[in-house]
Amino acid sequence: MSPENFIAQWQQEPLPLVAILRGITPEDAVEAAEILLECGFHYLEVPLNSPSPLESIALMRSVVGERGYVGAGTVLTVEQVDAVAECGGQLIISPSCCPEVIRRTRLLKLISMPGIMTPSEAFIAIDAGASALKLFPAEHVSPIVTKAFRAVVPRSVAMLPVGGIQPDAAQMRSYIQAGANGFGLGGGLYQAGLSMPTLRERAQAYQHAWRQCAG
Repeated sequence: MSPENFIAQWQQEPLPLVAILRGITPEDAVEAAEILLECGFHYLEVPLNSPSPLESIALMRSVVGERGYVGAGTVLTVEQVDAVAECGGQLIISPSCCPEVIRRTRLLKLISMPGIMTPSEAFIAIDAGASALKLFPAEHVSPIVTKAFRAVVPRSVAMLPVGGIQPDAAQMRSYIQAGANGFGLGGGLYQAGLSMPTLRERAQAYQHAWRQCAG
């Protein structure tokens, strides 16, 4: 998906948050997807360093269908992009900026979200065709730094801070006012072995915080 098409779609998203399910197992994949959909999440990520990640992605895709997008995180190679595509994944999210991974993702018409931390990486990713930029780790990309990025990154490219984002409307608002377009949620939302009732509680807390932020 091109940056222009992605930002247009993303701006219509009522809950512009990516759920990062690092450590999820296939046994919990279906229930987790159902819970997140019920809580308004439409972008689900299974990092490839999770147990049997491709199986979990395939299971989630069967649940999500046309209601959202499912894909992989911690994607580092072109071969991994191909493997995610083969199991039905639609998102390719990385902690790093690898032009070859971005180009392969776009060639397969998937959504590309590479991780960047410097302006140089941002423009390398944009030039390669990234759909959106993952500002990672957000603990080191503060709202002040995000504002500096937004001064030079085109508005047609979404920027999503990832790392240390809490269900805190004030924290979210500070990033949004600086030019961020949403967030990726990691350990604050899900950790390996988390019970499904607790996942629901955390998802609802983030949903509530976003509504306060957006309101």
